[in-house]
Amino acid sequence: MGFFRTSFTLMFGMGCGVYVAQNYDVPNVKKLFNTYMFLAKHIEETYRKPKRDD
Repeated sequence: MGFFRTSFTLMFGMGCGVYVAQNYDVPNVKKLFNTYMFLAKHIEETYRKPKRDD
């Protein structure tokens, strides 16, 4: 019984995802992730403590 419930949930989720992607303006998640990673690296490099020369 668990196999059918899991399969139904997966198929229902895929169907809803396809419907939403076709009918609404969904942002590109990969592009957003890359933008946030670039900002995080920029902030880290800007505010990083200077290395000490011993």
